[in-house]
Amino acid sequence: MTVTVRDDPAESRYEIYEGELLAGFSDYKLTGKTIAFTHTEVDPAFGGRGLGNQLVTEALDDASRRGLAVLPFCPYVRKIIAEHADTYLALVPDRERGRFGLAQPAG
Repeated sequence: MTVTVRDDPAESRYEIYEGELLAGFSDYKLTGKTIAFTHTEVDPAFGGRGLGNQLVTEALDDASRRGLAVLPFCPYVRKIIAEHADTYLALVPDRERGRFGLAQPAG
């Protein structure tokens, strides 16, 4: 089955679909050039397939393409950024990283 991630600006969230079924979403608030991720969830019926990870990484990749600063209020988004700091930490403004417990990438 095809898995797709879509931005739904009317609902202020990224959504992940398996086929035509909504499997999960990540809510955000867009203010100017800043996107604040506030909540992410995947329906338990779709659990254990890595859909949450795919949803968040594709949302962060889109934010990067759009030149948006990211504020990861959602703990799961924060976790993905921390686990992939070399790729995503730069999206979080330097002055905001301490607020979210995010350190500089090793290296």
